[in-house]
Amino acid sequence: MTTDGDVAGKNVEKLNENLAKVEELSQRLVQALAARKPSNPTLNGPSQDLVVKAAHTYWADMLENPGKIYEQQLEYWGKSVRHFLDAQQMMVRGAPIEEKEPDPLAGDKRFANPLWQSHPYFRYIKRQYALNAQAIERALDEIGEDLQPKDRKRLDYFAHQIIDMMSPTNFLGTNPDALERAVATEGESLVKGLENLIADLEANNGELVVRLADDRAFELGENIATTPGEVVYRNRMMELIQYAPATEEVHATPLIIFPPWINKFYILDLKPENSLIRWITEQGYTLFVVSWVNPDASYAETGLEDYIEDGFLTAIREVKAITGEKQVNAVGYCIAGTMLHLVLALMAKRGDKSVKSATFFTALTDFSDHGEFTPFLQDDFIDGIEEEVTTQGVLRSFIMGRTMSFLRSRDLIYQPAVRNYMMGETPPAFDLLYWNGDGANLPGRMVVQYLRGLCQRNEFVEDGFDLCGERLHISDVTVPLLSVTCEGDHIAAWKDCYRGFQQTGAKDRTFIVSESGHIAGIVNPPAKKKYGHYTNDDLSGPADAWMAGATRHEGSWWPRWEAWLARRSGKMVPARSPGDPEHPPLAPAPGTYVRKKATV
Repeated sequence: MTTDGDVAGKNVEKLNENLAKVEELSQRLVQALAARKPSNPTLNGPSQDLVVKAAHTYWADMLENPGKIYEQQLEYWGKSVRHFLDAQQMMVRGAPIEEKEPDPLAGDKRFANPLWQSHPYFRYIKRQYALNAQAIERALDEIGEDLQPKDRKRLDYFAHQIIDMMSPTNFLGTNPDALERAVATEGESLVKGLENLIADLEANNGELVVRLADDRAFELGENIATTPGEVVYRNRMMELIQYAPATEEVHATPLIIFPPWINKFYILDLKPENSLIRWITEQGYTLFVVSWVNPDASYAETGLEDYIEDGFLTAIREVKAITGEKQVNAVGYCIAGTMLHLVLALMAKRGDKSVKSATFFTALTDFSDHGEFTPFLQDDFIDGIEEEVTTQGVLRSFIMGRTMSFLRSRDLIYQPAVRNYMMGETPPAFDLLYWNGDGANLPGRMVVQYLRGLCQRNEFVEDGFDLCGERLHISDVTVPLLSVTCEGDHIAAWKDCYRGFQQTGAKDRTFIVSESGHIAGIVNPPAKKKYGHYTNDDLSGPADAWMAGATRHEGSWWPRWEAWLARRSGKMVPARSPGDPEHPPLAPAPGTYVRKKATV
């Protein structure tokens, strides 16, 4: 007969066993951290100048009105004491105290556990965290007007990063979900969590890069990136993939997509039902896609010129040779869209008419407003990046990934970290998040050219950007253009894309705003009928006026774009198989370059 004491004893024994495993795993943790090659420390936060300026402005204001700071401190102290007394009363009464003020964290998913309201300890922790956050935000609001707008934006960003980082949900001792899971699993969740943490550190040379998806669930060419095709050309910069036709006839003019080299091209071919690549072939096009190399330190001196000459222009040349056509239609996504503008300006200077039309997906060209990237595009950070790439030869993928993630830190850093490391859960098998974690390094020289010349000095839309022996300006871009932007895009804000698009020299211009964000707004297949889009032929006014006069359309923009493209793609001809005698297949799609992981 088993007694309650026997069960309790076994539970304690199991708990002790798991805690012992934690001690063993700690040795692996130390070893993983020892392999770390940290990035330049200036990339971990703003320069002290920003903090000094903010403090000086704040205190100057307080000295003019000293009563204000005393009033605020007394209010803060009073509420802190009241929170403590309420917690004491709850412990005595055994029942929650009625809230006297609105809960500023109401609806916050981080605090959904009922214990945040019913348990004296957790209730006190939550209320004090909210009070501390309000105090920081109030101090930000009261910083004087002497602080420059960009400094205020940076200060606001970093202050809110501190607020999010210090959330009690990020720490085991103040996270009731994690503590309940640890007790329910006799500590096994802590062991699994530590194993997850160590695995992430070991996979990234000691850097903490939170895994967002179960990478064991995906295999390139097997269950993602499965559209059939062949690599038909390869050089040091890229592999050129020609996809197999899905129709008996195709438009004569081939289409070539240039994806961003910050991430990998298969975001456009995750699975058959949402693959833009597959959909394009099904509409009757000969489709080529560039798969960029994932550079290592040997690419340190590779610049934008190399991406243009050995990437864009070489790919266009080879596509023309394979198809026998004199012109191609081109697509550039994100940074590759920015670069496609430069390529078109260069081709105009050289009298090269190889591109019949160009489409841009979320492509910035006018960087006069840095938007959410303002904190990272000031001299202190760019100086740090220059030092980093001088040492490493490349901007390592985890630095770029970390920067992007901190723009949405709750969703892309803290919540996954809590789930993986404190709850001991396996990351979900989510293809989009798998792609998001499969980043690429960036060549050192290219990074500096892009950040200094384009982002900081905005030369392409100002006096011109010197590249490939020419001074290039956005007004040089004159071929028929279509730009697709995304309403909720926090990386390439649609209004900023619009402002640059207006400055092109093309007479034939079409502008579309898709609903949703940087990825979902682009990867928006018609069959899902999920996100709509906006159009307006009048591009003469500012962005707000364009949207005010725009027409909303149900469903994906893909068919609208395809109708535009079809009119510029020539007659129908027999479908083309990948390659030709001078371009034999080198490897099946998705190729070999896409498989290289970004490790330095």
